[in-house]
Amino acid sequence: MSPADCEPIAAPLYNRLHFAKRCAAVSLEFRAMRAEGQAHIDRIEKALALVRKFLDWDRALRRFDELNARVEDPTLWDKPKEAEAVMKERRRLEASIGTVNEISREMADAVEFIELGEMEGDEDTVNEGLATLAQLADRADADKVQALLAGEADSNDTYLEVHAGAGGTESQDWAEMLQRMYTRWAERKGYKVELVDYHSGEAAGIKSCTLLIKGENAYGYAKTESGVHRLVRISPYDSSARRHTSFSSVWVYPVIDDSFEVEVNPADLKIDTYRASGAGGQHVNTTDSAVRITHQPSGIVVASQIDRSQHKNREIAMGMLKARLFEEEMRKREEAASAEHASKSDIGWGHQIRSYVLQPYQQVKDLRTGVVSTSPGDVLDGELDAFMAAALSQRVTGEKAEVEDID
Repeated sequence: MSPADCEPIAAPLYNRLHFAKRCAAVSLEFRAMRAEGQAHIDRIEKALALVRKFLDWDRALRRFDELNARVEDPTLWDKPKEAEAVMKERRRLEASIGTVNEISREMADAVEFIELGEMEGDEDTVNEGLATLAQLADRADADKVQALLAGEADSNDTYLEVHAGAGGTESQDWAEMLQRMYTRWAERKGYKVELVDYHSGEAAGIKSCTLLIKGENAYGYAKTESGVHRLVRISPYDSSARRHTSFSSVWVYPVIDDSFEVEVNPADLKIDTYRASGAGGQHVNTTDSAVRITHQPSGIVVASQIDRSQHKNREIAMGMLKARLFEEEMRKREEAASAEHASKSDIGWGHQIRSYVLQPYQQVKDLRTGVVSTSPGDVLDGELDAFMAAALSQRVTGEKAEVEDID
């Protein structure tokens, strides 16, 4: 029965009232279906609008035409490195533009399908169209994040440093929890994780560590995590079972190769060697194989103790230094760099990007985007994609959410 079937009929009063109730119920059902469909459409259009804004749609279309013309030029491959860069940019634009056009087309088809079902009073057809829209909305959200990972180094592997704040054992334990959280996140994504540098705490936890995370778009996702992270919990180290607040900072920068030109003056470097430390294995040996490099003009310090060879550790540390300098230059060029600036501030109140509250209630809140999880256990086990996606979107929109911290 469709709303079109609800016409006045000659019948006893009881039958007419019963018929009217049935018509009202059908009308409400169809309005609910339309509302559900519109919610899916709004979600899809919001995701596509974000991608178009990020790409600068008209400019992207012109650029794609230019790249197609260059690809057809037989002299392009006379310069292989330049040709590869052209092909890489073309593939990225082709994928992003194609995804937007395809989802737009499929959304229009689904809407037409739903309208046809409503006209004919075919509930099965309407439901099928709604299901298609729901799937498209999920796909648009997922593809939106992929499209936003189009920065100069987003596709690269990444280094991720964790540093404990003031507070001794409490903060050092929290730093180790963050190390585990990012390791679990990387493993969930199918990435490979290596521990490049590690300094254990006096009683428990770590003072600092550096992870090397290898995988497609590792830096693109992880770059939004730079900043101070705050933990509130009943301390396992307090015999009085009091609540404690701890801070640790995270700093993320991409692995770069020879295609990224970064000049380093050897005279600006202070190089120290020391004995590797840690809980065992490759991080403990009997020679001064670990290497620490300080770039004196910027104050950047990097270290490696992943290898038993001092020469190899020096090579790794130099690569890390160049990556940090490159990331610093990118950060200066970005307008939306508030998270990175925060991560270089004091590790304490007023600078945190996310709060993790385990007592007296359970909640994790991102103080930049307002994204909330009521399952801290899952977040600390690596469920970070929702936080990363929202932060990536915010970088494009530039919208600042007014979010109150939690306690």
